[in-house]
Parts: sequence; structure tokens; C-alpha cells
Amino acid sequence: MIVITGATGNVGRPLVQSLIAAGEDVVPVSRRGEGHQVDLTEPETLKPALDGAKAVFLLTSADFLAGGNLQDVVDVIKAAGVPRVVLLSSQGVGTKRHPSIHEDAVTGSGLEWTILRPGNFASNAFQWADSVRTQRAMAAPFADVALPTVDPADIAEVAAAALTDASHAGAIYTLTGPVAISPREQAAVIASAVGEPVQFTELSRDQARAGMLNFMPEPVVEATLDVLGSPSAGEQQVSPDVHAVLGRAPRTFADWVSRNVQAFR
Repeated sequence: MIVITGATGNVGRPLVQSLIAAGEDVVPVSRRGEGHQVDLTEPETLKPALDGAKAVFLLTSADFLAGGNLQDVVDVIKAAGVPRVVLLSSQGVGTKRHPSIHEDAVTGSGLEWTILRPGNFASNAFQWADSVRTQRAMAAPFADVALPTVDPADIAEVAAAALTDASHAGAIYTLTGPVAISPREQAAVIASAVGEPVQFTELSRDQARAGMLNFMPEPVVEATLDVLGSPSAGEQQVSPDVHAVLGRAPRTFADWVSRNVQAFR
């Protein structure tokens, strides 16, 4: 049995589907929705889902930073006798933009562990869905700064491999797409998919910050804007890890848009 936290999200949902398709017994958990309702800021709520589990996928929300302690969550998992943990971290830990406290809790646990460090998610483009659908327009900062955006479905497939194959124990995987793509180029891909022009407007950093603060904590907003606006060479580099784990090239941003085009129409 495999426990999936964040099971209703952009990574958790395809991960659950992938594991079930592979014949695994899956227990999805989230703060809302189907399955066990668990709030990781209250680690004891995870206990009932862990009975008999062989692995746990750990995904924390952005607001977990304000009120959660992953060490307490890991302690509950270890006390339940679960041998393996796969943590969804971020590329920013590897590039030293983000603290390593969550990874430290996992790597120091004595459990079998695998760390996944994805870069910019293709699914972040959902933020433009409403404006593209209603106005054929989208706006973003840093119009021509390109990052190798990763498809959440690829993250999910790598996570499934790590959860079911002990050979991935002790590995840290940086997950990116196959090529760097800028917001202006993303707009062109979306326009092609919907079959109509999409007007692109470049936002200032302050304008972008104001919008992001509506749904993200300020430290996360600032760190995100730093990556989007001034990425390091490492953050712009395509990683070989998706190919190494899955034996195929990562999906492109166009692949992601084609599967989600109805959101933009």
C-alpha cells in the first residue's frame, strides 16, 4: 500500500492514477476531497492512513511553510513503520534559493528516501486560463526569460518509479522539461492550441508580486520571482534525470497544453 499526500493536486492526481494503473493499492490523502482528509500541519491526522503502508509520497502546500513542521510528519511516518518516503522538494533547494529543512528531515530520518526537485511547473499556466478563455489575453513578468518548464505528469511518473522501485533509494532527481521556454513563447504555444491569437502583456515585478500575494505567502512569492526573473545557469539547464528514470525524453510544454487545452478555450 502506498500513501499519497496532496492527492488532488497537479502531481498527486496523475500519480494516484499511474499507481492504480500499475496495480498498486493506493491511499490518497488531502486536506479536502476524496480519500483520507489529512492536514499535515497536524501530523497526527496522518496516522490512520499509514497502517500497512510500504511507502509515502510527501507533498506539502505553500502555506505549510507558515504553520507546518515536516520533521513531525516524518516522525509519525517512521513511528508507523513505513520504510520508504519520496519527497517532492524543489529545484531551489539545489540552487540554494530555498532552505533545505524539509529535505534534511527526510534524509536524516533513517528511512529509505528519494528527493524530487522539480523546476517551474507547466501547470502554472493555469493562472492564465481565465484571461485566455475570456479575453484571448495573458500577462506575465519577465517575458523573455526562459526556463525548462516541467510537466507535472512527468513528475508523477518519476515519483511512481521511486515509490515502487527500491533502486531509487538515496537518489536526488532534478526534474525539468526538454527545453527552456519563456512566457512569451508559452503564449504562442497556447495561441496555437486554441487556434486564435493571444495578446501578451509583460508585467512589472511589482505588478506580478501584487497578484501572487493573493494566493502565496510573501517569502514564496519573492523566491519565485527571483527564479523567474534572474535564474541561475543551473535553473535554466535541462536536467537529464527524467530521461534517466523513465527512459524517454520529458514532455514539452506543448504536450501539456494539448492535454489541457479545454481550460483555455
